[in-house]
Amino acid sequence: ERGHGPYQPHEPGYGLYQPGYSPYDDQIRDPKSRMLAIQNAKAYLLKSSTTSGLNLYDHLANMLTKILDEQPTNAVDIIENISKDVKWAQLQKKMDTLRDEHEILPTFEAAEKRKALFLKANGEGDEELEEEIGETPLPNVMETAFYFEQAGIGLSKDESYHVFLALKKLTSVQPIQTCRFWGKILGLEMNYIIAEVQYHEGEEEEETEEEEVIEEGGKGMGEVEDEDEKKEKEDEPPKSTYKPPPVIPKEENGTGANKYVYFVCNEPGKPWVKLPPVTPAQIVCARKIKKFFTGRLDAPVVSFPPFPGNEANYLRAQIARISAGTQISPIGFYQFAEEEGDEEEEGGGGRDTYEENPDFQPLSVAEMVDSLATWVHHGQSILKQGRCVWLNPFQKSEEEEEEDEEEEKAEEPDELQQEIGPPLLTPLSEDEGIQNIPAWTAQPSSNLIPQYAVAILQSNRWPGAYAFASGKKFDNIYFGWGHKYSPENHTPALPPPVQAEYPSGPETTETRDPTLEEELAFKAATEEALAAAEDEEDEEEVVEDDEEEEEED
Repeated sequence: ERGHGPYQPHEPGYGLYQPGYSPYDDQIRDPKSRMLAIQNAKAYLLKSSTTSGLNLYDHLANMLTKILDEQPTNAVDIIENISKDVKWAQLQKKMDTLRDEHEILPTFEAAEKRKALFLKANGEGDEELEEEIGETPLPNVMETAFYFEQAGIGLSKDESYHVFLALKKLTSVQPIQTCRFWGKILGLEMNYIIAEVQYHEGEEEEETEEEEVIEEGGKGMGEVEDEDEKKEKEDEPPKSTYKPPPVIPKEENGTGANKYVYFVCNEPGKPWVKLPPVTPAQIVCARKIKKFFTGRLDAPVVSFPPFPGNEANYLRAQIARISAGTQISPIGFYQFAEEEGDEEEEGGGGRDTYEENPDFQPLSVAEMVDSLATWVHHGQSILKQGRCVWLNPFQKSEEEEEEDEEEEKAEEPDELQQEIGPPLLTPLSEDEGIQNIPAWTAQPSSNLIPQYAVAILQSNRWPGAYAFASGKKFDNIYFGWGHKYSPENHTPALPPPVQAEYPSGPETTETRDPTLEEELAFKAATEEALAAAEDEEDEEEVVEDDEEEEEED
């Protein structure tokens, strides 16, 4: 049996290794003719297909490039598959016009936005570990998410961890004493992730309010100017005696509806934005309208009655309303301070501060689910006035009372009836239901394993507000659209009735235009009066001249 020896002349590989030999030499010996044949062959390979638009030359070149780059095993056995893959990739890129090719995938874009959350700042390391061992304002979001997950409530684990990192970044930048993940309000374009914080005492920046400066008019004017002003005042039309109702001031930072400061962002990784304090006018108007959020804080709120502010103010008003009605805790967890035991505010709102009870003994899950009296509100309720503590808008300081005592005795309005809301730590059993629907629904997280279940409460007045309790741990959270439940469809307030016309009388009715005859008669009368006046003046002059002549004589 012969091995791989020299090829015989009749074999295909004969003469390949001999210098200057080509298998085409015996067919085309002229070099010019040979180059022409090569050009014709290449032109044939470059001929594009009428169906796909591809050509064989580029296809073979791409196939060889793919094979050399990937270097698969047994390439000859999968050459057909490689050809299909190369052809499909070319068709996917160049021929598919039904969908656009996204060079940057959404997942890659989202990862780039959240990349900063996973990066440590310079100098972070062992020092951070020492700080974390002590007290930290950063809440354990993952632990809270675990308890709510028992009842199927909350975000995904990835999003919860991203929120965890975003809150860590917020607490490292701001001088925050306490921080809590308040929840997530959904929007039409983007959502709002909300953080509830409290600053250290004295470190919160006080917002400067613009004060209206009334400049007094110049004194010591001449008598001529006073007379001119009097004439102008006489000619002016009568002014309206209507006085708008007094503006109710907002509650100070750290008290009432502005007890906490709220930061929001659309997604974890985006910058946190501080919401402005809420005013009573914004809360009162927010109760009369129902608007979906867009996700843009600077978006206008088009509604009737007109809302005093943009979406950032409307979001802050809804957060205040939701917090006032859904912030709950197990009974006995909080207690009033002993020093303030018998003290009550003058406004009649009762005590507004509380502290944790060190001797708190948690109730069982079954007891907390069976009775709503085992839960209490630890957030102050908002009155109809838009404040947590009632304020008399007509009450003035001592200086103002002395100045305006005599002037406004007759204009004093009737005394307003003081509003008193439910006191702090009121049980949930006293909450009013909505028609036949109770205000709260309590249930365990699992009926199959009750010994390890968690007590879950759901608000029916504010859908999306939840609370859990397990031993000495509890928390509140909100996931929803920020709207209050109403059994009936929302009907906007009607515009005020049209004002009546001003009563017509001789003082306000315009005079009739005179006719031509009346104008001529009036003109003749005036001319006669002028002529008579001139004659009288001439007679007086003659008399004076005669008297002077007599005196000279």
